[in-house]
Amino acid sequence: MTVRDAPEHSRYEIERDGEVVGFADYRLVGDVVVMPHVEVRRDLRGGAIGSELVRAALDDVRSRGLHVRPLCPFVVSFVRRHPEYRDLVAA
Repeated sequence: MTVRDAPEHSRYEIERDGEVVGFADYRLVGDVVVMPHVEVRRDLRGGAIGSELVRAALDDVRSRGLHVRPLCPFVVSFVRRHPEYRDLVAA
């Protein structure tokens, strides 16, 4: 699996065997990455793909010195389960 930022589509994408199988929409507002929606291909849901996508996106946000505003319930839940990312959440 490969996760990449696709700024031309305002989203992070996760690929498997060269095919996009999930994405996390975002919009950049100042130094805050607002994440309203994450989607994984229906037949691949319930595995670790969504978590891998969100983890990579948050790692990228951190590496760029930005913060995140998680609006998507999946991202909110991920941050709650992984306290090492709570410092990224914008006040």
